[in-house]
Amino acid sequence: MNDDSRVPLPAIELRAWRQFLVLADTLHFTQAAQRLNMTQPPLTLAIRQLESRLGTALFERTRRRVALTPAGQALVSPVRQLLQQAAALADVASAAGSGAVGRVRLGFVSTVGFGPLPGWLRDFRVAEPGISIVLREATTDVQLLALAQGEADAGFVLHAPGIAPGSGLQRLSLGTEPLVLALPDTSPLATARRLTPQALLAQPLIIFPRSIAPSIHDAVFAFYHRHGATPVIGQEAIQMQTIVNLVSAGLGLAWVPESVTQLQRAGVVYRHLPPSLADSAPRSETSLVWRGDAGPVVERFVRFVGASMPG
Repeated sequence: MNDDSRVPLPAIELRAWRQFLVLADTLHFTQAAQRLNMTQPPLTLAIRQLESRLGTALFERTRRRVALTPAGQALVSPVRQLLQQAAALADVASAAGSGAVGRVRLGFVSTVGFGPLPGWLRDFRVAEPGISIVLREATTDVQLLALAQGEADAGFVLHAPGIAPGSGLQRLSLGTEPLVLALPDTSPLATARRLTPQALLAQPLIIFPRSIAPSIHDAVFAFYHRHGATPVIGQEAIQMQTIVNLVSAGLGLAWVPESVTQLQRAGVVYRHLPPSLADSAPRSETSLVWRGDAGPVVERFVRFVGASMPG
């Protein structure tokens, strides 16, 4: 009969390995049996059965002494590790079930990276060392698709205030902020004492495609329409950094969340709208969204972010 036809033996139970290790530590059947809360004859039988299963002797026995064979010596360390790992399984399961161990696949828009995200990640790592964060910078539409397909657990997204992004998602609002103007420093509007709707709305507009964040895109267009203007699209771009770079090249102006003003770029001036226009100006809201079935690890991250919010 060749080796391929052998029927594999059932796995050896942990109890047998525990009996082996106690005897290996004591090298005395009576003392080992006492530690195991059993009598000597059943222990002797159990060791013989283990040796029979393995096909080799683990102990040398004489009337005066018990000693490990080379095979027994080779097994002591791996068996000790096996039993330690087995003992830890309950703690591992408990930690995972409570959300203390695991990972969060987290998406984020660049504006959050300019703001509180780095500090949150640093503090969360200290507070929850058993949880790892897998980061992916992505636009809102990409994040929502990843959440829907189960490829992400949570994400920081941008949308117009009060308009919840996606469907079937939980949401924690992180607050709203005005959209401000990013202007080429060569534009007269960059240094003008007064910004008028006529001068402002006639400039070429650099904006992201509507599919990226429909509610904010629509809010910008609605602002133009309220003032009797139609946006002249100078260029579309996806990432905020790219939009700001295009502004620096003089291709037009852009509406960006106020947090983007931390991105300093040569050739770009940021300006808030005057009070006469500010009330009707578009705003953006940042939210943390997550799947309702994301589990306890994600729930821990959400609670941490909620507790880190000012006020």
